[in-house]
Parts: sequence; structure tokens; C-alpha cells
Amino acid sequence: MVVGDIATGTDVLVIGAGPAGYVAAIRAGQLDLDVTLVERDAYGGTCLNHGCIPSKALITATGLAYDAGHAEEMGIHADPAVDMSQLMTWKDGVVDQLTSGVEKLCKANGVSLMEGTARFADERTARISHSGDGQGSESVEFEHAIVATGSSPIEIPNFSYGDEPVLDSRQALSLESVPDSLVVVGAGYIGMELAGVFAKLGTDVTVVEMLDGILPGYDDDLARPVKKRAEELGIEFHFGRTATEWYEDGGGGIRVETESAGQAVEADATTDGGQAESEAEDEGKDETTDAEDADDALELAAEKVLVAVGRTPVSDTLDLEEAGVETDERGFVQTDDRARTNVDHIFAVGDVAGEPMLAHKGSKEGQVAAEVIAGEPAALDYQAMPAAVFTEPEIGTVGLTESEAEQQGFEPSVGQFPFRASGRALTTGHTDGFVRIVADDETGFVLGAQIVGPDASELIAELALAIEIGATLEDVAATVHTHPTLSESVMEAAENALGHAIHTLNR
Repeated sequence: MVVGDIATGTDVLVIGAGPAGYVAAIRAGQLDLDVTLVERDAYGGTCLNHGCIPSKALITATGLAYDAGHAEEMGIHADPAVDMSQLMTWKDGVVDQLTSGVEKLCKANGVSLMEGTARFADERTARISHSGDGQGSESVEFEHAIVATGSSPIEIPNFSYGDEPVLDSRQALSLESVPDSLVVVGAGYIGMELAGVFAKLGTDVTVVEMLDGILPGYDDDLARPVKKRAEELGIEFHFGRTATEWYEDGGGGIRVETESAGQAVEADATTDGGQAESEAEDEGKDETTDAEDADDALELAAEKVLVAVGRTPVSDTLDLEEAGVETDERGFVQTDDRARTNVDHIFAVGDVAGEPMLAHKGSKEGQVAAEVIAGEPAALDYQAMPAAVFTEPEIGTVGLTESEAEQQGFEPSVGQFPFRASGRALTTGHTDGFVRIVADDETGFVLGAQIVGPDASELIAELALAIEIGATLEDVAATVHTHPTLSESVMEAAENALGHAIHTLNR
């Protein structure tokens, strides 16, 4: 049936059904608003379909297989075989369960679902184009709109994702066979997580990074255990380099050409979204650079190349200018602490609204936007916004680092507890890393925490809560933690800051 040029109206039009958009839609529905949610690809967005969930499924599965095959010290002797096709089927099943759940939750909360691509016609109207022959388009008039279109992988010059050997993260998560060798361009969290997945599957992995270390933005003492473990898995690093092009080698593989990052930055300093701009803003943290090839061209042989140099906001498909909505020079939509754009009745949430690009940040923004529209006293507060990297070992952070606390005028008190002193960590065989807590020395209030080690992504939640409720070191230290657990390390770090840790030397 041809939809034609019909017009409908709604209180709230939400554009994009990822973790920011669908949460905004559901919360608005709970607040008795009439809500229309438009999605052009798949409910759940990149996170559920092509990012957070499938990557963590593969991280879990490959970690299980690798650990089973390397547990001789525990008296376990095994040689697991990974059926890649069955693994992908299982992963897709997890994704399907979650995405169908999103649809059901939206409908149960009265949200009208609409498939198509939305563009603003003016500040009160959007045009929805439906895919498929004869499907046409329609107009939706709205009182409020929430832009939640997310982000997409940055494509660098000469590495088109349309070329069969060149992969973005979405394509890498859907491979039906394990490549013998893989070059990963970019040592950020996406590159490092997927490098670990394929290394555990037996792929020869080489990482090319234009900075001088992995995981830009994270302190060196957090990144160092991750790099050490990656090298133990056989991952090879080339720092201070950027990939410039690739070609087929005639034997069924490819060769990736790289050059010194200094040359690349000088030649490509104005490239919008290229390696130079996307990665050069952050300082590298690792002291081990590849001085031996810093000035020379270097070719790397591989079967595939994964480009993971960052993500860019999806804002250029919306005709935002027709609604008067402004973006910055990188395409991010500027918002205030209530998720409002420069046009008061149009909001932006999630990746499209700027860094950090975190699914849980987007969900919180979506919730706040819906509540503001409904007249609730809601506002955004990022002081207790946790972040996690699902490498081995994991990294979890929240709040301020010691140096950031000093810059803000605090006199920080710092406590740290190593996982090698944790009985539970020893029983898992994963003892790299530590828990570190940063507090205000005068008041004892917890200001931040950094964890690198097993289950860091889970452990950081306790410290995010501590910051949110204004807990002190005494509060954390006085809370009895179950023994033996990894969470005891949080308690011990707080006790260490107070000078009376039991299972580690006090600072």
C-alpha cells in the first residue's frame, strides 16, 4: 500500500531507536505523552544490534574458549574448537531477544513505532521517508522532537568499508570465518576489544596506532596491564604510525601500507574525521613507541583490515538547518543540561549530542529529555558517569582522577588495592590490576575511582553510587563486603586511603 503524503501529529517525535531514543520514547509514554518513535534500521540501534551487545557476546565466548584451553595450571587440559557459524548464530539470538524486547516495551508503553528516515521540514514538522518500492513518505507534526540518531564509524582515506577486505566494527562482528591475520587500525577501546577477540580465536593480530600508546584518554597505569596482556596474546603493536592505503598482494591476502604519524598529520591535518583529527586530540600514555620504524614506510601483510579510529555523529541526514538546530564543526548537536538544543522544543540525546559516546549516558539523557518535556524537574549531572572498557583486563572509571582532583582545588587522599592480594582474584586466575579510590582529604567524600582488573565494569558501579549519594571513605570501608569476592578490593582500597587496610601495605 502506498502511504502517500499523509500527515499525522504527535506530542513527542523521537528520531532514532537506540539506547537514547527508545529510553526517551518509553519514559515519555510512561508520562502520558503521545509518542512516535522513528527508526530507519533496527530497534535497539548500533548498541544492541552492531556494537555493545554483540561485541560483549563475542568477548565472553572467546574468553571462555581461550581460558579453557589455557588452564593447565589448574589441572584442566582441553583444546576447545570454536564453531564460528554457531557462535554467530548464538550471538544473533542474544541480539534478537533484546531488540524484540525493545519493540514490546515501546508498544506496552503506548509508543507508536514508525519505520523510515526522518528529515526536518521546519521546526514543527518532519518528513518520514519509508523504504521499499511504493512506500512513499508522510509528514509528522510535533510539539517536541528528540534527536537520537547516534553515530557511525569514521572512514579514513583509501579504506572504504565497501571494499571486501576492509572492515568496520559492525562487519567484524558478523564474520562467518576467522581470518588468519588481521591489521587493526586504531588502539582505542573498539580496536583493543576486537583485537582481543580475534587473538583468542587464533588470528595473528597487528595493531597500528598513530599515538604512542593504547586507549587514549586513560592513564598509563590503567592501559599498561591491558597492553601487557595483549602482547601475551600475541598481538603486535606499531605506534606512531598511520595506515595510508592497502592493496591485494596477489596471493589472496592484502598489504597495508603505513607511514610515520608525523608525516600523516602534516599531510592530512585538515581532514574531517580522518585519523589525524580523530585521534590526535588525545595524548598517548604508553612509554613504548616503535622507534625502529618511526621514519620508514612499513607494509603489513594481512587477510583483513579493521578500521577503528573513532565514530562520528549522524546529524547530516536530518536537515537540521530547516528546524534551525545548530551543530558544532564536528557535527555534534549542542545541548544544555536539560538536553535542549538551541531550539527550545527540540532535544538531542546520545552520541549525536557529543562526547563521551556511552550507551548509558545516552539512556540517561533520553530519560531527562522526556521528563523535561513532561514538565518534570529533571536535569543532567555527569559527576558520577561511569565508563568501562571490556578488554582483558577490564577498565572501569568514574569521577575524578588524582590529578583532576588536584586541578579542581582538592587535596586528594588516594587508596589502592592490588588484585594479586585478593583471594577471589587468585581463585579465578586473573590477578592483574588494582582498585584505586580518590577522595577529598578534608571531608572524606569519594571523588572518583579507577579500576583495572577482573570485572572492573561491574565493580565500578559501587563507586559510582558512592559519588552519587555523597558517600565517604569511611562509608565504603565500614560496609561489610562478602568474602571471598572481588568487591572486597573496593573496601580494602578505601581502608588503604584511611591508612588501615588489612591485606595490603598502607600508603
